[in-house]
Amino acid sequence: MDEPSSITAMTEQDRQISKIVAEERSRLRNFIRRRVPDPSDAEDIVQEVFYELVEANSLLMPIEHVTGWLFRVARNRITDLFRKKKPETFADRAIENENGELLRIEDLLPSPDAGPEALYVRNVLLDELESALDELPDEQREVFVAHGLEGRSFKELSEESGVNVNTLLSRKRYAVLYLRERLQSIHDEFTKK
Repeated sequence: MDEPSSITAMTEQDRQISKIVAEERSRLRNFIRRRVPDPSDAEDIVQEVFYELVEANSLLMPIEHVTGWLFRVARNRITDLFRKKKPETFADRAIENENGELLRIEDLLPSPDAGPEALYVRNVLLDELESALDELPDEQREVFVAHGLEGRSFKELSEESGVNVNTLLSRKRYAVLYLRERLQSIHDEFTKK
């Protein structure tokens, strides 16, 4: 192959990749953001997926169904991200009290140094809280954690996710109602005198 036709072929490949990126970027970003809570991690994954597309193209790897390939690579990168990240426990989260001070959930639970009974109560409460959160539908859990525990505004969440503020409010309301009902028995058990 002579040099001018090689340059023409490369330019055509670049145009095809640019077209794919333009067509699929929004759908791919939304797909990733629904699965990855941190927007910067989600954007990193989008970049990695398109980087792999460019690499595969430069190695002349045939990709029959580009859209399917992009989403498969995205799923793999999401899995890799969750394998690398240490899961954040419920005890590591913080909430803001009425004075604007940040309190860690850890500070609201019995101290692990207060003896075996307090340690037992603490572990039971943390396990129940984590289980209850895990039982929520993803959308409700994400809004509850982001607003209730991370202190993010509904407006900010709406801008990031593209979901209407009223929908986010509704999701949090359903999460709170479920958590209240789900955790009532454990509350009653530990507040009996």
